[in-house]
Amino acid sequence: MYKEFFICTLLNRVQKGVNVVMKKNKTIAILIAGGSGNRMKQDIPKQFINIDDKPMIVYTMEAFQKHPAIDSIIVVCIKGWHEVVKAYAKQFNITKLLDVVDGGECGQASIKNGLLRAKMDYSDDDIVIIHDANRPMVSEKIISDNIAICLKYGNAITAIPCAEAMLVTQDKISSISQISRDNLKRTQTPHSFRLGDILSVHEEAEKKEIRNSVASCTLYVELGRKVYFSEGSEKNIKLTTTDDIDIFKSLLKTKKVEWMK
Repeated sequence: MYKEFFICTLLNRVQKGVNVVMKKNKTIAILIAGGSGNRMKQDIPKQFINIDDKPMIVYTMEAFQKHPAIDSIIVVCIKGWHEVVKAYAKQFNITKLLDVVDGGECGQASIKNGLLRAKMDYSDDDIVIIHDANRPMVSEKIISDNIAICLKYGNAITAIPCAEAMLVTQDKISSISQISRDNLKRTQTPHSFRLGDILSVHEEAEKKEIRNSVASCTLYVELGRKVYFSEGSEKNIKLTTTDDIDIFKSLLKTKKVEWMK
C-alpha cells in the first residue's frame, strides 16, 4: 500500500501518462563496490570499513532497502568479498539483495557487469539506478528525484551547483584562466537509466574502444548523448579518504535545525 502511494506521489513530478508505465516497470539499484580504496590507506577495501558499528556498504544498502520504489539491489563487489556482502545483508535485514557480482578492471567495466546481471531478470524498459557504494548518505529525496527525472527524460544524473571559483591549470601549480561556475555542475550518484538504453551505450562504447570513462554520465557525453540533472546534496559525499569518514561520522550525528527550510 505504501509503495503504491509513494509511486503516485512520485508521478506527480512527471508528465501525465507515466503512471501506466511505472506500474509495469521495476527499479533495480546497482551499487558499485568494486574498488580497492587505495586512497583510504587501510587494510581492507573502503566500502567494508566499520563506522559506528556498521560497515560503510551497509549504510548504502539500507538507503535503497528502505526506499519504496526500489524492487531489488545488485552489488558489484571486489572479488573475495561476495560472501561478506551476503552475510551483511542477512545480518542487517537487507531483503532486497538480489545478487553480488564481480567488479571489473575499471568502473565502467564494473557497471557493465551489474547491468548484465540485471538483464538476466529484468526487461529493457525497467529502470536501473546506479550508485557508488561509498556514498552512504544518499537520501530518499535524492533517490526519488533521480527516478522522477529518469521517467520524464529517459535518464537522470544527480548533480549540485558549483559554488567555488574554477581555475584552469596546465602545470598543476599555477593558473591564468578560469571557467565560469555558472556553466558547471558537480555530478554525484545515483544515475538512472532505462536498462536497454544504458546497455546499448556500453555496447556502442565497446565498438568505439571507449573502455575507461569516469562515470556513466561521462560515457553518455563522450558518445554525444544528452543527460539530464536531478537534485543532489552537499551531504551526499563520496567517502574516499579518512577525512571523509570524519565528515560522515559528524553528519550521522547531526540533525537539521528545526527552523531551517
